[in-house]
Amino acid sequence: MNTPETASSSPTWHSQDIDSVFSQLDTKHDGLTPAEAQARLKEYGPNRLKPPQQRGALRRLLSQFHNVLIYVLLGAAVMTAFLQHWIDTGVILAVVILNAVIGFIQEGKAEKALDAIRNMLSQQATVRRDGKAVTVPAEDLVPGDVVLLQSGDKVAADLRLSQVKELRVDEAMLTGESVPAHKSVDPVAEQAGIGDRSCMAYSGTLVTSGQARGVVVATSDRTEIGRISTLLGEVQTLTTPLLQQIAVFGKWLSTAIILIAAATFAFGVLFKGYSAAEMFLAAVGLMVAAIPEGLPAIMTITLAIGVQRMARRNAIVRRLPVVESLGSVTVICSDKTGTLTRNEMTARMVTTAGGLFEVSGGGYDPHGEFLLDDKPVDAEQYPVLQELCRAASLCNDAAVECHQGEWQMRGDPTEGALITLALKAGLDLQRENEEWPRTDVIPFESEHRYMATLHHDHAGHGFIYIKGAPERILEMCSCQRMRGEDIPLDHNYWQQQMDAMARRGNRLLAIASGANVDHKRELHFDDVQSGLTLLGVVGLMDPPREEAIEAVRQCQAAGIRIKMITGDHGITATAIAQQMHIGDGEATLTGVELDAMDDAELAQRLEQVDVYARTSPEHKLRLVKALQAMGHVVTMTGDGVNDAPALKRADVGIAMGRKGTEVSKEAAEMVLTDDNFASIASAVEEGRTVYDNLKKAILFILPTNGGEALTLIAAILLGMAMPITPVQILWVNMVTAVTLALALAFEPSEANVMQRPPRDPRTPILSTMLVWRIGFVSTIIVAGTFGLFLWYRSQGAELEYARTVAVNTLVMFEIFYIFNTRYITGSVLNRAGFFGNRYVLWAIGILMVMQLLFTYAAPAQTLFGTTALALASWGLIVPVAASVLFMVEIEKWLLRRHGVHQ
Repeated sequence: MNTPETASSSPTWHSQDIDSVFSQLDTKHDGLTPAEAQARLKEYGPNRLKPPQQRGALRRLLSQFHNVLIYVLLGAAVMTAFLQHWIDTGVILAVVILNAVIGFIQEGKAEKALDAIRNMLSQQATVRRDGKAVTVPAEDLVPGDVVLLQSGDKVAADLRLSQVKELRVDEAMLTGESVPAHKSVDPVAEQAGIGDRSCMAYSGTLVTSGQARGVVVATSDRTEIGRISTLLGEVQTLTTPLLQQIAVFGKWLSTAIILIAAATFAFGVLFKGYSAAEMFLAAVGLMVAAIPEGLPAIMTITLAIGVQRMARRNAIVRRLPVVESLGSVTVICSDKTGTLTRNEMTARMVTTAGGLFEVSGGGYDPHGEFLLDDKPVDAEQYPVLQELCRAASLCNDAAVECHQGEWQMRGDPTEGALITLALKAGLDLQRENEEWPRTDVIPFESEHRYMATLHHDHAGHGFIYIKGAPERILEMCSCQRMRGEDIPLDHNYWQQQMDAMARRGNRLLAIASGANVDHKRELHFDDVQSGLTLLGVVGLMDPPREEAIEAVRQCQAAGIRIKMITGDHGITATAIAQQMHIGDGEATLTGVELDAMDDAELAQRLEQVDVYARTSPEHKLRLVKALQAMGHVVTMTGDGVNDAPALKRADVGIAMGRKGTEVSKEAAEMVLTDDNFASIASAVEEGRTVYDNLKKAILFILPTNGGEALTLIAAILLGMAMPITPVQILWVNMVTAVTLALALAFEPSEANVMQRPPRDPRTPILSTMLVWRIGFVSTIIVAGTFGLFLWYRSQGAELEYARTVAVNTLVMFEIFYIFNTRYITGSVLNRAGFFGNRYVLWAIGILMVMQLLFTYAAPAQTLFGTTALALASWGLIVPVAASVLFMVEIEKWLLRRHGVHQ
């Protein structure tokens, strides 16, 4: 017998004849004995997947503090505590804790992708032990066990089939195919992909019809689904572009702050005669002034608001930073089945001897019409078409019903599509079945590739309807029906029609009839082998969603490239891609072709090809990695187990909420509640808006910190008292952050947000123009704030009074500057600029109340060292602060004239 490694990992079971498989596994058709099964169970272990390593709540909480700016804030808190400035310490720690709590709550759902895969395994299995059929726990299966399958069973291990009868298995979770696969016992080519291994049944797939027997060739982690589980566990989750940029920005800012504080400390002690204790306190004050304490919280809250907006647009985000990543997506790799298409088979074309009819509508909803030469026609006016639809409904075991406004199908998807076709033709199916009841049936089997039914009316007249593979049905037909008459079969005509339908991605099904069976009550194979009359050929496909076609167009207009990656056949994938305007309509790569390429050739072909068919989980993962290596920010959409590794690796993994497996949902960062590709376009728009708003918040916060820091530096250089104390600086930073900066998180999308190309993820969060703006505004703020402080001190004002003037001047500067920030380069001197975001106006009102309390309330005066201001002082503060609004607008005008944009 094979070693565990050989028996569990052999890729060639599907290419070997069944006797060879039994021989290699040292088993027999009657199954193992209980003793043999027990021995192999010890050797191979239980048929269950290894449990995943979970990230605990404490670890998730601690991860919220892993941020350079947070480290600097904690350092400042330690220093202020060392100096016993407990108010400063408390405020800083409150900021840090608030930021961590918000992030922890938003990311509260831990990853459970591997758990979800484990839950997909069957709980029970029927096996042959000592020649008897017994039911055993699925985890007790071992290689060599002979398993019995019937309709409704979930396959409990990877099986090499040895006997089949009308077996169909739903393998969409592994292959992406929307139609159950027909199974046989014949071996296939060694290089055949999973979807083409007709003699295999894989763990976790579902038997939709028929019966079978197969021998277990792999269990637990060695099954196909176990291999995906292992692959998923090995996939590295990438950080988002925003987190990468913020990390770089945080390191740069922190280094600059520490160096400036150290230089200021040294200058004050060595050149200005300050004591080391005085300058240490001044350096701490300078660090507090320069550190944007509110920035981490504002970023988290802005992302959280984006999450809420996306939820209203049917996109549930599991990790906050993913919101921003959507704004920089350059490529969307989309699965086909259930994502771009409806995952519902639909009859789209019908060919009769009289012509080719198009059929509108999608899914199992019977609302639709027939078109001939692009013009709507009444099916009742075409007797052959009407009879074909009647035959499709009577030679059928499926049912289509409406439940609570939604049409649902029971049975085989192909037969469900034929029932819907008959309903579109206006047939009353209940009446048809009553008028022409079924007398006998030859069920569909893969050996003969057709289904036939015998019917009699109440007068005893009998006839046969048959449907199946076109090449098989045409062999059995000698005539074709045309205008109510049977004429000799025109093979060339039908071949041309079928070729045209197949090129458009249709799966073909021929329908024929037979007569002269009035006295028969049983149907035999000899009754349908010849002499039948061909009624027509139906073309079926899983059609694209109409809204998805528009969403693809929107994404392409936004500079995002769409790539279809599917496990389905190349012809089908190409046809759907053409309808959705993905790719050039011709170039398609298959999984076999991808295997033959090295990384350099793949990178070259990725630029040329947008449609990939017959792909495995490894192929999808490799494509995502290759695109990322080329500098792309990649979104992967999908709904099956086979999509999970690529979903996890992608910068943004998007799973379908309705028809998606739990595995795909848990591996993804975002879930679409409506399974609608169109929601992705909405999510990208929100993502771009979130990034714009984050950039505006940074552009608003940093000049304030810059102005405060420069004011303190100027005072030290001049050997003067601090114009603003550290606790006053914290007050300004926090009250403006929770009011004005927070209001920017509610900024609506700009008009051109989906017309501009994706942001280059390598571009720093602060461009040269934004750095200039920060320096420019900081200079204006320090000139006005420090200027008024000096003026009042020169007029003999008390230090507390001058400081109160300085603080209020600083806050008023921010109130006027908030309007400039709403548009980075556009003018705000218009109605929309001042009133387009009502949250800004509310924030200003709240801030003014808080600032008046800060200035005039006795407790605040004691806490912050302020004093009441005379009305005349406000007469100076307001016009000085208003200068920033007009100076920045002049600067914007100059930038626009020179063609500088954000």
